Amino acid sequence: MQGLTTRFSGQLPQLILFDLDGTLVDSVPDLAAATDQMLLQLGRPAAGLDKVRLWVGNGAEVLVRRALADALDASLVDNAEAAAALKLFLQLYAQQHDLTVLYPHVLATLTTLKQQGIALALVTNKPEQFLPALFARHGLTQFFDWVVGGDTFALRKPDPYGINWVLQQAKVQPEQAVFVGDSRNDILAAKAAGVLSVALTYGYNHGLPIAQEDPDWIIDSLAELVQ
Repeated sequence: MQGLTTRFSGQLPQLILFDLDGTLVDSVPDLAAATDQMLLQLGRPAAGLDKVRLWVGNGAEVLVRRALADALDASLVDNAEAAAALKLFLQLYAQQHDLTVLYPHVLATLTTLKQQGIALALVTNKPEQFLPALFARHGLTQFFDWVVGGDTFALRKPDPYGINWVLQQAKVQPEQAVFVGDSRNDILAAKAAGVLSVALTYGYNHGLPIAQEDPDWIIDSLAELVQ
């Protein structure tokens, strides 16, 4: 695991935290299907996969607002309209999980890290209610000692609150921890928490290269964590 040990003075980190969507799983096909069904039921045209891929990453409420605005900037969307649409979206997305898939090397990498005695955690902006079934479906349940969803606390990424909470629970100092993600929100949260930021080149970053966010380490595959 030279990539990790070189960044921790020859040792392994004590804790690695992961994002979910765009990092461990590609969930955009299911999110797009639920978004399009929501829009159609509201009498609006479907958005399609490519647009939804640009909109995800900030939680379900923001995704719904962007879908209603048909744009990344959803500041002018009516709050009452957004609340009603979010309720419909959550109902539809609860039925939409067949198209979500794990990215390559996810299970093997998590298994290796766990075998090395590294504590693992998940900090995602996906609503908590969807996590147990997704974990069970993709064999992720046994890996994470702590799980923070997008609505577990009042604050979510890019705020570092979830990362800081896990650090406190794990009794790990920031300089002994890593956050692995794929988007600007992940890198901002990691930097604010003072942990090493690792960014994957795939995933969802609103169509922008993740290198623009200046992470500490850029990788093309999760397997690079354990090579």
